[in-house]
Amino acid sequence: MSEKEVKNLEEIFEARIARDEKIEPKDWMPEKYRQTHIRQISQHAHSEIIGMLPEGNWITRAPSLRRKAALLAKVQDEAGHGLYLYSACETLGVSRDELYEQLHSGKAKYSSIFNYPTITWADMGAIGWLVDGAAIINQVPLCNTSFGPYARAMVRVCKEESFHQRQGYEIMLTLCRGTEEQKAMAQDALNRWWWPSLMMLGPTDAESVHTEQSMKWKLKRKSNDELRQQFIDQTVPQADLLGLTIPDPDLKFNEETGHYDFGEIDWDEFWQVVKGHGPCNKERMSARVNAWNNGEWVRDAAMAYAEKNEKRKVAKAS
Repeated sequence: MSEKEVKNLEEIFEARIARDEKIEPKDWMPEKYRQTHIRQISQHAHSEIIGMLPEGNWITRAPSLRRKAALLAKVQDEAGHGLYLYSACETLGVSRDELYEQLHSGKAKYSSIFNYPTITWADMGAIGWLVDGAAIINQVPLCNTSFGPYARAMVRVCKEESFHQRQGYEIMLTLCRGTEEQKAMAQDALNRWWWPSLMMLGPTDAESVHTEQSMKWKLKRKSNDELRQQFIDQTVPQADLLGLTIPDPDLKFNEETGHYDFGEIDWDEFWQVVKGHGPCNKERMSARVNAWNNGEWVRDAAMAYAEKNEKRKVAKAS
């Protein structure tokens, strides 16, 4: 393909983006657009799968059958989200095995938030309320992202994340209406998860190397800093309703801007976690790789069964 032809295709592509048309897998797209989507969608898929681990830690210790059933349903949803997203990613020409290899080797990243420990039952509430709350703010705009398979997958993901967020907030509300010890447990969870939840929305716009291009291609509709401000503005009144204190002495409402001003985020901590030095990075990856290796016989058996059935069909047809 000549340089002139490529340029013409790029112009057509950019015009389609400008018109808010969806780009489908068989449509022509710049290689950088394809690679950018592989990176973001796979990172999202990896985060859903790794995100099952800190919550799975509490399934057998949930305080009631109702809580156990809700947590099981939530973890099951996250497994499904990972599968939707891996499938969307595969439409861009990358195999599922490649995606898994990238995760297990450490080449691919996942959300930094899942490298923190879940110490008490209140952490299940804080994750649902804060982590899933931040995820919803980040993901709702993705329902209108420019790549069709990703946008369509996000519609269902966001509906289910909404349930996760409500479930988490209900746990926190129940604890705050309980004993002093239970309310203190909720406050402790908020203290530990607040700042990591702000970090999970990504580095500042000035530090983000992908934001500008992602905004141009309408992969993202809002910048990291805009999403973070929206999350804070939405969450602070919810904390007030619970009777909990946001662990930020600099937090205050700015009458002029109509938004909350907040303190400095510890970006050194964020980058340490991203680079693999967080409290649970090694534990999470070890659990994931072990699960993959231990499940090899199941995958082999499923493939053998499928091949056997296919041979039966061929023999029957002939």
